[in-house]
Amino acid sequence: MSLQGLARRRWLASVVVALKLCVAGTASAQTTSIKFQLDWRFEGPAALFLLPAAKGYFKDEKLDVSIDAGNGSGGAVTRVASGAYDIGFADLAALMEFHANNPDAPNKPVAVMVVYNNTPAAVLALKKSGIKSLADLTGKKLGAPVFDAGRRGFPILAKANKLGAVTWISMDPPLRETMLMRGNVDAITGFSFTSLLNLEARGAKAADVLVLPYADNGVKLYGNVIIATPKFIKEKPEALKSFLRAFAKGAKEVLAKPDDAIAFVKERDGIINVELEKRRLRMAIADVIASADARAEGFGQLKLPRLTLMASQVSDAYATKTRVDAGAVWNGGFLPSAAELDILPKK
Repeated sequence: MSLQGLARRRWLASVVVALKLCVAGTASAQTTSIKFQLDWRFEGPAALFLLPAAKGYFKDEKLDVSIDAGNGSGGAVTRVASGAYDIGFADLAALMEFHANNPDAPNKPVAVMVVYNNTPAAVLALKKSGIKSLADLTGKKLGAPVFDAGRRGFPILAKANKLGAVTWISMDPPLRETMLMRGNVDAITGFSFTSLLNLEARGAKAADVLVLPYADNGVKLYGNVIIATPKFIKEKPEALKSFLRAFAKGAKEVLAKPDDAIAFVKERDGIINVELEKRRLRMAIADVIASADARAEGFGQLKLPRLTLMASQVSDAYATKTRVDAGAVWNGGFLPSAAELDILPKK
């Protein structure tokens, strides 16, 4: 081959490399990185987010989503507000509390999609204690961590059911169910699908445990929601829409086949008890995701009168510095279409 031909081949090769780099750079520029903060550990309900990530639904929307475990809704709200995370998953009451206690915070997150239409908070007691209803709690010793959502919201439950005074015993989360089993407290508050399974792990039988969900006893608080900051919403509105659309697609599959979805949780935490997490996820779906209220209002959405009432109730129960502004904590303008939100399993 002549020197001229060799030079031409080298030039063509360099052009091909340059084009590949250009294409790769363009693809990278079109992909939006999102840091996502869960409310808790990699347990059954985390499958709602882990499945769409593992199956590439976020990637299909040109999103590079990283998902981290959390240590409570309060922490999730704080981390998203700080800018350490772009989007998160947290209890709406915790979000309301942050708003009302930090009125001058520059980047207060807002809820953009409802996932748990009802709070999972419940009172649990062993039937042998003689407690048969909420009315029997008056004068009893109740146990929960000081930051527990059920404990924080107990004044709302007490007012709705005209309960008398109770005595609170504080403990770290791992000791809550143990202290109930030992008789150190008469009842506890906690998430129904967490505390019941924890009690079973400590030797209790489900038939021997009384579970009194807040949602079934006059307290219609919304539960966990997807949150994002005003900064992220303003700068990357299309990315937020894409995230919620991919999430809804994945959540539909989780709700249809919850047992299969636990495989994706197992991928993130290899030491989970698979059968236990299958039960936890099924309970979460039945109790708070595909509940009667969720079916009436529509997955992902909320009703403003109910939101306004919750804002007032949280202001009182949490004794916030300022009153919660219901209009400031919710932005439903990025929800997927009605067809894309039609994900709840048929009855």
